[in-house]
Amino acid sequence: MDVFWAAPPVSRTLAAATLTTSVLVHSRILSARYIIYYTPWLFKLPPDLWRLVTPFLLTEPGLSIILDTYFLYTYGSSLETESPRFSQPGDFFTYLIFVGAVILIANATLLGGWVFSAALTIALAYTYAQDNRGKKVTIYIITIPVKYLPYALLLMALVTSGQRAALQQGSGLIAAHLYDFLTRIYPTFGNGRNYIRTPAFIRRWFASGHLGPTTRPYGTAFIPRTGEQQQPTRGPARGFASGFAGVSGLWSNRGPGRRLGEN
Repeated sequence: MDVFWAAPPVSRTLAAATLTTSVLVHSRILSARYIIYYTPWLFKLPPDLWRLVTPFLLTEPGLSIILDTYFLYTYGSSLETESPRFSQPGDFFTYLIFVGAVILIANATLLGGWVFSAALTIALAYTYAQDNRGKKVTIYIITIPVKYLPYALLLMALVTSGQRAALQQGSGLIAAHLYDFLTRIYPTFGNGRNYIRTPAFIRRWFASGHLGPTTRPYGTAFIPRTGEQQQPTRGPARGFASGFAGVSGLWSNRGPGRRLGEN
């Protein structure tokens, strides 16, 4: 359990929920009709609001339960802990909400998908590839440049599941590229404004759970407690500046210097 709680919070929750939901559904303990997205059930009275989330937590049966969960966690945890895009508390969570909304809207209006975990994996893979340009990645037993990773996943979907499934999963590619355009490309090269910002209440929510150090490739970040103030230091200071001041004060009490041998 220590390994689980030490993992990035959003990625570990997403992976654990996906694995649990998929096992329950594919072992027929839980019916898939309570998990999949279906527009009429969402807008009935009372509405099945959980269907805005649960379609992202169901994988294909068989080996896909393990592999899809692994990909979700691998790419998600790397982005959550290492990506400079998500340097502030709640940024990665906001990213998931945005790409999830685009995937859901695209499938609800055009593509007709019912399950979105594979599309979310494609979105994570695309953003992961953007952040790791020039590197290589191994997918199953094939090593490829990381920039081709999302397209390799789409090709596999096309071969194994057909054109319709590949189009539905391609909504993840569209969602991730749209996020990249609105948050990086347009503000940087078009002098536009970044409208996708993490709301303050989400920042506070995540910051309250990140009181300890957060390890990143460029150092360790410490987030102070809200309202925490520095206490005045009592006793002699131990820093470099205070030590230097102490040395200068010591020498100021000495008499004039003399050469060796002078009277």
